Amino acid sequence: MSAWIRPLFVLAGIYDGGLGVAFLFFHAAIFAHFGVTPPNHAAYVQFPALLLILFAALFFQVAADPAANRKLIPYGVGLKAAYCGTTFWYAAAAGIPSMWMPWAWADLGFLIVFAVAWVRLGAAAGAKRAE
Repeated sequence: MSAWIRPLFVLAGIYDGGLGVAFLFFHAAIFAHFGVTPPNHAAYVQFPALLLILFAALFFQVAADPAANRKLIPYGVGLKAAYCGTTFWYAAAAGIPSMWMPWAWADLGFLIVFAVAWVRLGAAAGAKRAE
């Protein structure tokens, strides 16, 4: 197994968990900081924040045993594709507050390295079965 995979998923767990906690408890301050009008109800922010915390738990699960939990990685790829795809689409098509763009670029990076990790773990499993 590649030595970078475990720390990658620890980092992803910290990143998504941190964002989730920040938006769960401090969404009003975050929107104010960026000068963005928040949604008309906190639930529109808090529900996705809780989903980020759940995905953080998933990423920590992958980090605990990447080979055994390889099957969870496509869910992380899907999360990252959903966020950066939606954000880039709206940035190009209709405009979106710039506060969302750094996270979209970060998620694109995570998407790429998650996919590489998934392939590497699959190749390692295949080589192990061939022995």
